[in-house]
This record gives sequence, C-alpha cells and structure tokens, in this order.
Amino acid sequence: MTVRLAERELHTEFGLFTEILFSDGQRESIALVLGDVAFGENVLCRVHSACLGGHVFNSVECECAAEMAAAQSVISEAGCGVIIYLDQEGRGNGHLALMKSIPFKKAGFSQGEAYEKAGYSADARSYEPAAALLNELQVRSIVLLTDNPSKASEIERLGISVASTQDISAKLSQNT
Repeated sequence: MTVRLAERELHTEFGLFTEILFSDGQRESIALVLGDVAFGENVLCRVHSACLGGHVFNSVECECAAEMAAAQSVISEAGCGVIIYLDQEGRGNGHLALMKSIPFKKAGFSQGEAYEKAGYSADARSYEPAAALLNELQVRSIVLLTDNPSKASEIERLGISVASTQDISAKLSQNT
C-alpha cells in the first residue's frame, strides 16, 4: 500500500511544481506535479529513476540530469504533467552495481550487458510504485516521456493506460 506522506510547493527553473512524497513502507517515491492531473487523459508523464552520479555529482557519463531537465521543460511548456521519481539507482540494482558495471561499460558493452557482466540483472527496476502513484493521483491515461518501449509496456501491464510515448531526446541538448 502506498501512502502520501507530505507535499510542498517546489520552485524550479522550469516553474512551480508540487512535490508529493509517497512511501510503500520500504521505499519513498516522489511525484513532481504541474497543474491539475486528477482525472486527466494523456497527461505528460516521465518515470525517472534515481541517479546519484547524474543528479548529485553532475556526472557527464550519463544523461540522467539532462533527461530530468528535458522532462521538466516539456511539462512546463505544456502547463501540466507529472514526473515520478523512483528510488532505484543502477536500473534497480543499486549504486554498487553501477560502480562495478563501469569497467564493462567502458569496454563497449551496453549498460544492461555491463550489469550482467558484473553479476547483476540487466534491469531490476520495478514500475509498481509509479503505477501506484499515478493511481493515487487519479490520472486516467498518460503520454509517457520515454524512448523505452519496455517501460511503456510494463507500466501498461500494471494497469496504467499509456496513450503514447514521446521521445524527449531532442530536448536534451537544449537544456544542457
């Protein structure tokens, strides 16, 4: 069961969002909401995983911070949307897995292959918290801001209607 713990206004360089903190009793997840998404159809939505390197240390080895900025920019321009921020670093494997995968990534393996070479799952992320948050926010359907078709199909499998996906990669260079 997901519980809403707290909320506040959050001033960002992309506008005034509402930050809503949720917990399932083990992990916290955050919904960053702009506008009224309740009962919304085709609500712009980014499901974004934690990235210590990109979000805290400003690493240039990943696009996580740029993807977050692009999502906030697209949602701000539209005037309405939600970003779901999930505590699942390293594709759900954790930061240690990410660190251990780096030599394999540098050797030319994809990120998923690098995790497997380091002894972890290629992708251990769970989108159940995202589905729970979207249900709690009463969002009827989303336009998922991703170029990852497996993310869209997994979210749909969890009962969230994904009307379409939108690749935000063109926006990445504009926000860095």
